[in-house]
Amino acid sequence: MALNKVEICGVNTSKLPLLSEQQKEELFEKIEQGDQQAREEYIKGNLRLVLSVIQRFGNSNENADDLFQVGCIGLMKAIDNFDRSLHVKFSTYAVPMIIGEVRRYLRDNNSIRVSRSLRDIAYRAISAKERLLKTTNKEPTLDEIAKEIDMEKEQVLFALDAIASPVSLHEPLYQEGGDTLYLMDQVGDKKNTEESWIENISLKEAMKHLTEREKRIIDLRFFRGKTQTEVAEEISISQAQVSRLEKNALRSMKHYLS
Repeated sequence: MALNKVEICGVNTSKLPLLSEQQKEELFEKIEQGDQQAREEYIKGNLRLVLSVIQRFGNSNENADDLFQVGCIGLMKAIDNFDRSLHVKFSTYAVPMIIGEVRRYLRDNNSIRVSRSLRDIAYRAISAKERLLKTTNKEPTLDEIAKEIDMEKEQVLFALDAIASPVSLHEPLYQEGGDTLYLMDQVGDKKNTEESWIENISLKEAMKHLTEREKRIIDLRFFRGKTQTEVAEEISISQAQVSRLEKNALRSMKHYLS
């Protein structure tokens, strides 16, 4: 799919307008009063948002013009359903709706055959998710979605997995003002937390105060998982010497860290 071309659906993407926050507020006030011209202007002013969102689907074989049109449908749905009283940025609300619209289109045109019953469950789950999101203003859990459509949680999960398209963690979700948000930015990492990074830095600093032999022993023992006997054989000293040097090194590191 060629998303780098200048013209998509007859729209010159290099000349797309960009609305200021004040312009957005003024236009939305008019939209809420039923001003269709203001709605059209607001749509045109957010086409960059659609363009940036469909970049994440660059690996699909779908025509860029088709995806852009589908993304515009998601944008219009977002405009028609946006509630300014929630004090949420329009882009924050619109991006998931645009992505959802594109995903639905790709699912309906997916060459991989999925049984009709699974597709029906998945579509019911997606509709339930959107209803719950709208009524509760928070992302519903899988249990809540399953309860809403009176299905087992495992059935819902299996159905959703069956129609999902694989996505790269490095594909962009959204781009604004030169800053790109990637899928991996939205994925939690419970292992590499800030605390663990700080802990690793502290350990490395503490090891700088050891002798070269002590560093080697600590590295072999605790970073490479070798036994004291294996370490003794590798550096050609006795196991008793390894034990003594290891204890001294750990004592020195503990003193530094405290």
